[in-house]
Amino acid sequence: MENLSFVIGCIAIVAGLGLGASVIEHFLPAKRTVTPARRITIVGICAAIATVLHILDFPLLFLAPGFYKLDFSELPVLLCGFYLGPSATVACEGVKILLKLLLKGTSTAYVGDLANFVVGCSFVLPATIWYHAHKSKHSAIIGLALGTLSMSIFGSAFNAIYLLPKFAELYGMPLDTIIAMGAEIHSGIHNVTSFVMLCVAPLNLVKGAMVSVLTMLLYKRVARPLFGIHK
Repeated sequence: MENLSFVIGCIAIVAGLGLGASVIEHFLPAKRTVTPARRITIVGICAAIATVLHILDFPLLFLAPGFYKLDFSELPVLLCGFYLGPSATVACEGVKILLKLLLKGTSTAYVGDLANFVVGCSFVLPATIWYHAHKSKHSAIIGLALGTLSMSIFGSAFNAIYLLPKFAELYGMPLDTIIAMGAEIHSGIHNVTSFVMLCVAPLNLVKGAMVSVLTMLLYKRVARPLFGIHK
């Protein structure tokens, strides 16, 4: 029953994010006209690239315990979202996670995979929505900054309230053990709150900043050959 409730919760979260992104998209300025076949193709290409980048994740042991890993899989998701809109980012994130599970499976009782999807969406959705609402280089920078801030705050709260307790429950690792792993890195960690503030939040800030810089450097260069943009 615990596993079933987790699965149902995952489905509800994915459906809710997808529906929410679609609703918001209707209130944004007119977006680029793309045929359904081309839209699916672009989402698929970006998701495939994101899957490879996700599999190539690596830990930052000076920031957080080894089961927290840094990857750049949100980069192609952002490129897809900047071109197609918010709903495409959710679809791209979802396909990325499915492909990763098919190719590599899970090492975190699926909790880490849910975390990557939800926390990833908390980064790419604000950035994409803000960019499509204003559409300029300046708005892209503001959107990426908002996305980084959103991921840092939401990711920390989501870890503290749901992900860490659920990981301890499904993976069989006591929460005290997880906190102790964090305390080995940061002496100021004594509970879940200090764990997410000193481990999770800095990791998300680093990831958001690095992906944001890469997005600004690569979007125009990559969009032309990848999406066929000529103007």
